Amino acid sequence: MITLLGKAISRSARCLWALEETGIAYEHKPVDYTKGEAKTAEFTAINPGAKIPALTDGEVTMFESLAINLYVAQTYGKGSLWPDDAAGQAQCLQWTLFSATEAEPPGSARLVQFIFKTEETRSQQVIDDAAERSKAPLNTLETTLQSQPYLAGDAFTVADLNVACSIEYLVRTNFDLSPWPMVQDWIARCMDRPAFQAMTAIKQKEAA
Repeated sequence: MITLLGKAISRSARCLWALEETGIAYEHKPVDYTKGEAKTAEFTAINPGAKIPALTDGEVTMFESLAINLYVAQTYGKGSLWPDDAAGQAQCLQWTLFSATEAEPPGSARLVQFIFKTEETRSQQVIDDAAERSKAPLNTLETTLQSQPYLAGDAFTVADLNVACSIEYLVRTNFDLSPWPMVQDWIARCMDRPAFQAMTAIKQKEAA
């Protein structure tokens, strides 16, 4: 059975979303890095960097959340999260790297300011700079979504999931997406999926 290690209130959330999309059985161990639980010998044998999330699946051990999602999609989501055709698979790889290099950096910069800083320590300059840097990836998404409902074509795939995880950072920090109506509609549809809602419930339960 797959085991996902890492608190849901982290990038582990995107892996929980992917696992929920597949419908496969899995175990979730909410390893808490703030308590040093990611520095144990057991955990660092999987990820020497002592960061969450990490995944085990039989002889397979992995870290890096986006890579984990690609593995989950390819192994357990064929024909759904992972397209059957080479063109669709290429799009999933392309958009996953886009998420890591283009969409997530400004989104995560905003998230840090809004979630982890107080009003007194929050930097408006960082927030404004991140907003400006978000425009280019949003323009790219808007152009793509004008001609198709999802990033790899007509159906939701891991391409959408991995990018949506970064754009959701903007939603959580009250970024105005109205200048990008296709993106605004797409992210709403992504976040309305039952698997996303299941992941959200796991986060809420953990936080309580």
